[in-house]
Amino acid sequence: MKLSVRIAAAALLATSVSVVGTGSALASGGGAETHRGSCSGSTDWKIKAKPDDGRIEVESEIDSNQSGQTWHWVLTHDGDVAARGTSMTRGASGSFEVGRRTDDHAGSDSFRFRAVNGATDEVCVARMTL
Repeated sequence: MKLSVRIAAAALLATSVSVVGTGSALASGGGAETHRGSCSGSTDWKIKAKPDDGRIEVESEIDSNQSGQTWHWVLTHDGDVAARGTSMTRGASGSFEVGRRTDDHAGSDSFRFRAVNGATDEVCVARMTL
């Protein structure tokens, strides 16, 4: 009898630790997802998306470690162009960031951020689904 009580108590404890751990992770992350990767050269990219008052906030970053580079970029949402532009890397980090808020479509939302360095033709393609 004592063994079955111990097993039940251990199972209950494991379940409550699991639930507490999940709640903490969700609370600190705010539902945001981040993906990172490398471009065709030495540059790195990052894309992050999170729900924001019925919309989705998307942020993309290009980090080349070289200030003064011009990059042409396009952000697509479910295959449609959400934004496009030209940005220059700045500061000691040699990076730039693009942020937009998009509609939250029914089901999963897929994002693609593509940036091309105007001088070197290096290409960065960041993808994620939220």
